[in-house]
Amino acid sequence: MFLTSPELKSVLYEYQLNEITEESPDIAEMAINAAVEEMKSYLSPTGQARWRDGRPRYDVAAIFAALGSERNALILELSKSIALYYVCRLANVDIMQERVQERYDRAIDWLEKVAGVGKYANAPSIAPNLPLLPAGDEETALQAFRFGSREKFNHDF
Repeated sequence: MFLTSPELKSVLYEYQLNEITEESPDIAEMAINAAVEEMKSYLSPTGQARWRDGRPRYDVAAIFAALGSERNALILELSKSIALYYVCRLANVDIMQERVQERYDRAIDWLEKVAGVGKYANAPSIAPNLPLLPAGDEETALQAFRFGSREKFNHDF
């Protein structure tokens, strides 16, 4: 598993996690799974033609299959912030909800920059140091662009 419940200690005290989840490890695990899936959705290329414009296509399976020190530190911390957001929706025990919301918003903002969506749709996307998918068929990439003109129109019958 990419992220485990004990690793949430860096963003949430253990007593707070136990109080919010009522000591149920399933709740924290569901929040972690939701956070990872949300991150995957931002990093996965879609079938849209604009993804064939040369931007990096990340190997999402490799990113989230990494364990221990092989994990990308930034992806791990953003996953924790998103998981914390999902856990803290249940209750607000000794936690400033605004800070949790701010961390979540910053994580989503970064993911939007990488994916080039939302308010960053027309801006250049950033390229973090993440594993890339192998280069695809170059012919497919060239099909995204088309040029030429229509046949000449004549009024003669």
